[in-house]
Formats: sequence, structure tokens, C-alpha cells
Amino acid sequence: MNSVTVRNLLVRGMLAGLAAGLLALAVSYFLGEPRVDAAIAYEEAHAHAHEHGQELVSRTMQSTAGLSTGVLVYGVAFGGIAALAYCFALGRIGRFGPRASALLLAVAGLVAVYVVPFLKYPANPPAVGDPDTIGRRTALYFLMVVLSVLLAVATVILGKRLAPRLGNWNATLAAGAFLVLVVGLAYGFLPSFNEVPEHYPATLLWQFRLAALAVQVTLWTSFGLVFGVMAERVLVPGAAEAVAAEEPGAAGRKTPVPH
Repeated sequence: MNSVTVRNLLVRGMLAGLAAGLLALAVSYFLGEPRVDAAIAYEEAHAHAHEHGQELVSRTMQSTAGLSTGVLVYGVAFGGIAALAYCFALGRIGRFGPRASALLLAVAGLVAVYVVPFLKYPANPPAVGDPDTIGRRTALYFLMVVLSVLLAVATVILGKRLAPRLGNWNATLAAGAFLVLVVGLAYGFLPSFNEVPEHYPATLLWQFRLAALAVQVTLWTSFGLVFGVMAERVLVPGAAEAVAAEEPGAAGRKTPVPH
């Protein structure tokens, strides 16, 4: 793949990431922010000591301009990185077309980058978590992300190595079993944290976590769908013309000739 194609895919990946970020922003605003507000209200109602200092950034600013800026910038950066990963993976993960490859990469990225670490260290709303352990929890979370991504890459390599001897189906099952086993061992050996207050509403906790998961599912899935269309137009220049030519009545239409 030449540098011009990589550059074109990178630009389109960032645009697709921006579009995906807009959708994720809507999900975050309508599903996540009400849970954050409820968690903050619980935290304020059960605080043992109230220290009213000057608020540097208002809650309104955080939930509007702050949220929008964070999600959209993240979406653009995420789209660029995912596009580069797509350039590397294209042709190495099987004989899939541009759209299928983009969606497959998005699903694999969602599982490796978010779902696997999320199951070990799920997102917590305000008032959940000990401030003294936040540094350790953050480090372990990113360690789990790196480990999950490396294991995903190792699983793909293992599956391709086993395919000539076991066949594609059996190789996929064997590689999948390897991934589940090693992830399970990582879950067992890495420390866990149970810092949810005793009387914290369980419904609010799980609604917040499901909202966080919904934001990521929206981001990754919409990116895979949008970027797949954009990538196909770069990698298969005649795809749009071929689709238009196959539309009903296209054969009977003629381009008018000016007189």
C-alpha cells in the first residue's frame, strides 16, 4: 500500500471518527449524563463534610462544551489510529472486502480495547472508588488494555499459524480458546477493587456502566460502518459507479446530449 493511499485512508479515518464521535456524543449526553447527575446528587447528599470551594468549571459547562470537546477530539484521534491499524491489517486477516475488514477491525478493537478491560475494571460513577487508589487503578486498567491488545494480536497470529494444519474452523476455535484462557488467567492474577459504598444504589451503578458501554459500542460500530464505505471508495475506485449501474432502470437511462 503506497503512501498516498495510506494518507487518504488516514484522513477518511479521522472524518469517520468525527462522525462516530457525534453519535457517541448523543448517546453519552442522553444516557450517560443523567446518571452522572444522579451520582453527583447521591455523593453530595451523603458527604460527611461539605467544603464549598470555588468551582473552576461548572457542571453545565462540563456536560455540554466540555463533553463535546472531549468526545469529538477523542473520536478524531481514535479514527486516525484505527485507520492506520486498518492499513496494517488489510489483507492480513483474510480475504475480506474493505467494508467487511473495517467492520471486523472495529468489532475486534471494541472487544480488545474496551470490553475485555471493562469486564475486569468497569467504569465507576462519582462517589464510587477510593481517591487513594486512583493511581493504582488507572495503571492497572491501562495495563489490562495493553495486555488485551497484545493477546488479540497473538490470537490472530496463532490462528493463521494453525490454519494450514487444523483448518480454518478448528484453528479459529483453538485460537479463541487460547485467548479466553489467557484472559481468564490475567483476570485471576491482577488485583481487583471493590470500593462501592455499602448503600450505593445498585441500579444507578449498573445504569452508569451500561451507558458507558453503550457509548463505546456506538463509537466503534459506527466508525466501522462509516469508515468501511469511505475506505471502499479509496481502495475500489469503481465501486460507486458499479453500484449505480446496477440500480433498477439504470440500463435504460441515457445521458442527455446537449443541442
